[in-house]
Amino acid sequence: MERTKNINANPRIRKAVLMIFLFHLVGLIGFFSPLLRPLFYELVPWHLLLMFVIVGYSHRTMNLDFWIFTGIIFIIGFAAEWVGVHKAWLFGNYTYGETLGIKLDDIPLTIGVNWFLLIYSTGVLMQYSRIKYVLIRVIIGAGILVALDKLIEPVAVRFDYWHWANNIVPDKNYICWFFVSMFMLLIFEIFRFKKQNIVGVVLLATQFIFFAVLQFCK
Repeated sequence: MERTKNINANPRIRKAVLMIFLFHLVGLIGFFSPLLRPLFYELVPWHLLLMFVIVGYSHRTMNLDFWIFTGIIFIIGFAAEWVGVHKAWLFGNYTYGETLGIKLDDIPLTIGVNWFLLIYSTGVLMQYSRIKYVLIRVIIGAGILVALDKLIEPVAVRFDYWHWANNIVPDKNYICWFFVSMFMLLIFEIFRFKKQNIVGVVLLATQFIFFAVLQFCK
């Protein structure tokens, strides 16, 4: 496994980490301010795209494998959400609100970007864990994403990301999140681009903090 350069020794990574912290902090301020909140609702899709750009900016070798992986995760994530919304075979009975931006057949296009960010960040964290066995890395990574979704769900409903029938998040949602995440993390493991980028770990940790603050500090 490749040894990663220290954050302080890599200006590009240092800038990326700083931007992640800064934009999430600004987001918290915006969501907690009644005056600014409508504007920050509109900025959510741009925030996701900005995080994607930051991950790309910090990634040293954006070769063909990286872009193929990105495209596959985007498509699988979007398709899973389409099946969930239109067929209710995955996740449960839910619909998307307006906060996540432009939709294609009732599914926000940014949802594919979000799945990429989650899978990339969690996959990188599992690489850093030095756990030897791929299956164990994938299972633990999927569990981490379910824990994050537990934090996201109440915030998502409050801020019009998506809404559940009868305002109840079914157990099916978390079960499906686990197995869909496992599948995509397995794809992450298959691709051979360089994956040890501390920016992904920082982004995942920041997401946990961001949604925990929004959920528990209402």
